[in-house]
Amino acid sequence: MSKMDSTDRLVQILIGMTAIFAWGNGAFMLIDPFGWYEFVGTVKATGPANSHFLRDIGLAYLFSAALLTYAAINPAMRWGSAFAGVLWLGTHGILHIYEVLSGICSPDIFWRDAPGTLGPPLLVIVALAIQIGRKRISPAPIPSRLFAKAFASLSGGKEPYIEDIQRAGGFALEKFQHALPLAMHSSNAPEELCHMAKLGATRAEDCGSCLEIVRGAAIQSGMDKSVVNAALSGRTIPAELRQAFDFGAAIALGTSDADEIGDKIEMDYDRAVRTELSLAAASVRLFPAIKRGLGHATACSAEGFT
Repeated sequence: MSKMDSTDRLVQILIGMTAIFAWGNGAFMLIDPFGWYEFVGTVKATGPANSHFLRDIGLAYLFSAALLTYAAINPAMRWGSAFAGVLWLGTHGILHIYEVLSGICSPDIFWRDAPGTLGPPLLVIVALAIQIGRKRISPAPIPSRLFAKAFASLSGGKEPYIEDIQRAGGFALEKFQHALPLAMHSSNAPEELCHMAKLGATRAEDCGSCLEIVRGAAIQSGMDKSVVNAALSGRTIPAELRQAFDFGAAIALGTSDADEIGDKIEMDYDRAVRTELSLAAASVRLFPAIKRGLGHATACSAEGFT
């Protein structure tokens, strides 16, 4: 959920190109169905033109275009919209494959149609594969059962409260999934400062499995393990990192230092950075709070971070 990079922009372009194609084709079919029929010569092999039927298909293209446009703005958060948007385009392409394999359509016509029937959905599928492969996707659209298994695997089974949430009913786990991207947000603030704010807040709330997960995420993102461990053990670290760590801790503990440190961060950076560090510290408190409430709290010693 961090700032977009060049690969994210590529994903946007792939989805956006498909959206533009769907908008154009759908509008053409809706406004001038017979003109579209004459323009796309190969469609004549399927039978005579029917304006109502062609406009129906045009509406399907426009619906897909709207979903893909929405997804292209923020592929990491809205990849589920891209998936929904490509469903019709993809099944339409599969129908063309079925027709050529079954002899309904000639190979010549199939290959002439392929750029418009198979090309657009393939662009979106490639874009989604890139996002999923890089693990830059919101967990919200993932089916809850699959998410529960993935979460258990990623946490090494150290967060048993997921099963409690799943059993609670009322789509509780799905709602929990929607809360997770906030804990991963980073755009204006340097990523290492966000990690430090999370570590400070989590260290104040919990020194068990939740802290281990936040610590692991910081190290996995590229932070020096010795610096992360030094922060958790109260040893000397760079001043800007200590400031973010202490800010997170002050927010979690509700001390008066939060205002003072927050003002200093805003002076050193800007209001947006202060906002993001506040969100980082506040969002990670969700996990130890749920864990304590459900009786899954564990303890460890701060001296263990060496």
